[in-house]
This record gives sequence, C-alpha cells and structure tokens, in this order.
Amino acid sequence: MLMELEHRALWAIKQLNFDLNKASELRKLQILELEEIRNEAYENAKITKSRTKFFHDQCIHRKNFVPEQKVLLYNSRLHIFVEKLKTRWSGSFIVRTVFSHGVMVIFDPKSGEEFKING
Repeated sequence: MLMELEHRALWAIKQLNFDLNKASELRKLQILELEEIRNEAYENAKITKSRTKFFHDQCIHRKNFVPEQKVLLYNSRLHIFVEKLKTRWSGSFIVRTVFSHGVMVIFDPKSGEEFKING
C-alpha cells in the first residue's frame, strides 16, 4: 500500500514535469499576448488623445487686441459668491499697450488707473 502511494506520487510528479514545459510555453505566449494588447491600447489612447487635442484646438479662437480698443474684464474671483444675477464682467476698459506674450496694459477711464492683465 505504501509502495503504491509512493508510485502514484512519483507518477503525478512525472506527469506534472512533462506538462511543465508545455505550461511554461503557454504562459510565455499568454504574456506576449497581454503585452501586445497593452501596446495596442497604448497606441489607441495616443491616437484618441491626439484627435481630441486637434478638435479642441480647432474650437479655440485667438483674440487679437489693439491699442485704444474698448474691452470688458472678466473677474474670475466672483464665482466664490453664488449670486444668480451678479455679472462677472466689469465695466468698459481701454487697451493701452499689447505685449507679444499676451499681457496687456488697460486703462480704467472712471478711476484713471492703469494695470496689467494677462490677455
């Protein structure tokens, strides 16, 4: 009985060792397939991102300001106060100088102040 159990254990180990080579090859193939799927997903994400960026850039319109042009100033800090009828745009300003990197010097005719803003 003990001999038979030992024989069955050796037979099972022998069977597993034979299948071990096949299993390792199968596992390598599965790893390669997973890597191919990952690379394909990466490429698809890259393509989607570039298309989204292209579409977004098409929707952006550059605004060109010239000196002596009247503009409104958007106050982005007003979103803290939630009031439905309060506007975030503040009164009529006049553009004095426009720099090449987008900064402008604007003039408030009511108070007589000049200040720089990012265009």
